[in-house]
This record gives sequence, C-alpha cells and structure tokens, in this order.
Amino acid sequence: MTERLYYTCDDAEGRANVLSCTPEPDGRYAVVLDSTLFHPQGGGQPADVGWIDNEPVEAVIARGDEVLHIVAKPLSPGGVDLRVDAAQRKLHARLHSAGHLIGLAGTEFGWHPVKAHHWPHEGRITFATGENATLPDAPSLLTKISAWQAENLARQVTFADGLRQVGFGHLPAYPCGGTHVAQLSEIGPVTIVQVKMKKGQMIVNYTLGS
Repeated sequence: MTERLYYTCDDAEGRANVLSCTPEPDGRYAVVLDSTLFHPQGGGQPADVGWIDNEPVEAVIARGDEVLHIVAKPLSPGGVDLRVDAAQRKLHARLHSAGHLIGLAGTEFGWHPVKAHHWPHEGRITFATGENATLPDAPSLLTKISAWQAENLARQVTFADGLRQVGFGHLPAYPCGGTHVAQLSEIGPVTIVQVKMKKGQMIVNYTLGS
C-alpha cells in the first residue's frame, strides 16, 4: 500500500523508494513507491504533475491501495527524489477548496452537493434538491463564500473510521481525498460563471481569478 503523504502535508519535494516498475500496455511504465507526494486523478481533481528524479511523471493513477506513477522510461528499485509541480498543485488546491465552499453555500439554500469537478476552467458543482430548497443567484452564493474567506478559516484534517475529513474552521467537513489550501484567503477571487437547473438538479459553474 502506498502511503499518501499529501493527506497530511503540503510538501512539494521529498524522498521515497521505488518498490516496483512494470510495463503498461501503452509502452510506458507504472512505478509504485512506498510513499508519495503525488495526488492521483480522482475525486473531481486532476492528477499532480512533476518528476521522479529527472523523469517526468506523465500521469498518476490510483489502483486499489496503490498509487501508480506513469513514466516513459523504467526506474530501478531504490531511493528516488520526488518533485511535484508546486504551481500546478497550488491551483488544484485552490480550485478544490473553492468547490467545497460552493458546496457549503448551496446547502444554505436547501441543496445537497452530489458531484464535483474541480478542473481548471471547468469548475462545476452539481446539487440535488432538498426540502424547501430555493434557487440562489450567483451574488447570493458569493456573499456567503466571501464572508468565510474574510474569516480566513484554517484547514482542518481529521481521520475517522478510515475516512479522511477535510473542513475549514467551524464549517462542516466533507469526506475528501483531495488537496486544499491551508487557509481560505489563499483561494483568491472566486467567480460564479453560471447557476442553472438541469433535470431537477442545480449546477454551479465556477472559476478563479489570478
């Protein structure tokens, strides 16, 4: 089982050991490490990019309890240096954290988040209707989000019954395996691009300012 270091730390550089390196059907190689700083694609978030030693990591995939690092050339067993693209990681963390806030803001109007997509230029949260739900407009959602950002609430990570829970300050936490900012002020400007209804669900599209 790969230890997922990004669950508890924000480091972009570190060391690990190559446990195995096996060919993939497409001619590339899947590297399994004893521990990793790389977030695999999943949970609505893109994979991290970066390098193992000087070899570019082209994809990161979770398979069972292991995290596979896809590279073009085989790597030998033993110690290696890990380096995650810090700028890309920061963007993903900001997007994912903003998505959490949009989900929480939607619950204030009686909606329940059921699906999330935290990709650059494609941010989207899908909500199912709850009892007495009302359709908010973008300014109403942003008012709540901006108030939480102004409090600059700190990230809280806990583990219970094998599940990782991520929240900010006094706000409710979500079960989540993704990366997040340490404090809400790091998200920066949030733009609600669209709030629409589709097949009885509310869909909120969002993006971030620089």
